[in-house]
Amino acid sequence: MTSVRLPLFPLNSVLFPGLVLPLNVFEARYRAMMRDLAARPEDDRRFGVIAIRDGHEVAPTAHGMPDAARPADEGPTAGFGDDPMRAFHPVGCIADAATIRAKSSADDSGYEVLATGTRRFRLLSVDASGPYLTGEAVELEEGEGAGAGALAAGVVRAFRTYQKRLAWANERTLSTGQDLPADPAVLSYLVAAAAVLDIPAKQRLLEAADTAARLTQELKLLRQESALLGKLPSLPAVNLTRQPTSPN
Repeated sequence: MTSVRLPLFPLNSVLFPGLVLPLNVFEARYRAMMRDLAARPEDDRRFGVIAIRDGHEVAPTAHGMPDAARPADEGPTAGFGDDPMRAFHPVGCIADAATIRAKSSADDSGYEVLATGTRRFRLLSVDASGPYLTGEAVELEEGEGAGAGALAAGVVRAFRTYQKRLAWANERTLSTGQDLPADPAVLSYLVAAAAVLDIPAKQRLLEAADTAARLTQELKLLRQESALLGKLPSLPAVNLTRQPTSPN
């Protein structure tokens, strides 16, 4: 397999192929990354989004968020320890930055970025010698696996039940008529992103060997979550098309 070198953007969330990722970029290391990406042709603005296993999305302050009153360590490894490879999950998602907009033309105050997940990758190594982390990675193929079509039909039914119970738990009216994708792989990623799950569970879905394996996991999880929702008074609402804006 041929490896690729990607700028790395670690997050406290999991990005899936096909999902939109808005970013609010303010740290020096990520500003430098976006400056470099913006200088590239529009069809070559790829970077790797990798979920953090152990560390901080932003350089830590007293409250874990940027604080103008005290200087933050903004080196490329800030928040990730001496060995960033150990701080990240092994599989991430390549993001294509469709929009990189500077917040101000007068100074380098940050960027508003809109990116879309494209393909999964496996991280082989991390390089911290530059202003931001880069990684050597191999892109992962998405095989369909046995029985993906039948599993997809089951996941659609289970997801509809899950949506209804989630709407009930949040005292919201379920919006009807929203079509789910027919392609099993696209469906598997949409459901993985939309379900209210913790990072380890979402990461396991991202790392699934193929579409059928991911749908099998989702069918089990959706049934479990639907049963749980029937017993709990409320759970956080979920947005089906976008990831949360990351304050980086």
